[in-house]
Amino acid sequence: MRALWTAATGMRAQQLNIDTIANNLSNVNTTSYKSQRMEFKDLLYVTLKSNNRYDEEDSPTNLEVGHGVLPTATSRNFENGSLIETEGEFDVAIDGSGFFAVRIPNGDIRYTRDGSFKLSAEAGGSRLVTSEGYLVLDENDNQIFIRDGITDIIIDELGYIRGLDENQETVNIARLKLVNFTNPNGLLSTGSNLYSATAASGAEIPIAADQMESRIIQGYLEASNVKIVDEMVKMITAQRAYEINSKTIQTSDDMMQIVNNLKR
Repeated sequence: MRALWTAATGMRAQQLNIDTIANNLSNVNTTSYKSQRMEFKDLLYVTLKSNNRYDEEDSPTNLEVGHGVLPTATSRNFENGSLIETEGEFDVAIDGSGFFAVRIPNGDIRYTRDGSFKLSAEAGGSRLVTSEGYLVLDENDNQIFIRDGITDIIIDELGYIRGLDENQETVNIARLKLVNFTNPNGLLSTGSNLYSATAASGAEIPIAADQMESRIIQGYLEASNVKIVDEMVKMITAQRAYEINSKTIQTSDDMMQIVNNLKR
């Protein structure tokens, strides 16, 4: 019976592994998507015999039997994806580490590496927003407003946004808020390329202009960092592991039938 349940944990674990791989492959063209990896650990062991130097057999090791595997976490690979040129005036990519900050409708702040920003028109100008309409924040946690008449928008490597007014004079508009985290893998994915801070990630660490190690590139977007070939290899490996565990259950069932037949 032990083998049945042990193999069942293996099948459940590999199913989650395949689900994670499938999610990676489905997001291969998602802007700034970061691939995930399922992590596992072994379950409790039953000690059938302990090592004992006073034992007559003088065995130096234990006799233990495990109870299978347990999925413990999904970790993200925050390695940069390749940069794709779009020539979009409000498309920006982070070359290096860091996140943009946006405000969602309930007032909470979320974080993203997706720099496909747009303008949302309103009286007197436009607000800088994400594709979903969430407000993009400046370094003071304010919305970024570009008044009517401002043209030739430039976003430099430090995140400063500038434009030309009606007199062709340079106007400083705002600076994009850029943050980092002590443990980015602790961020909680909330969908729509957004993350929220957690106790595991730590609070946001704002990146001042004079502390920038990354750079902002206008007219580019960061592609997904999913490597299709690697994911396909992982998929095949997970499928084989699933099949092997299934075969183990079948073999255990056959053995139980043999034992039952011996009693007749």
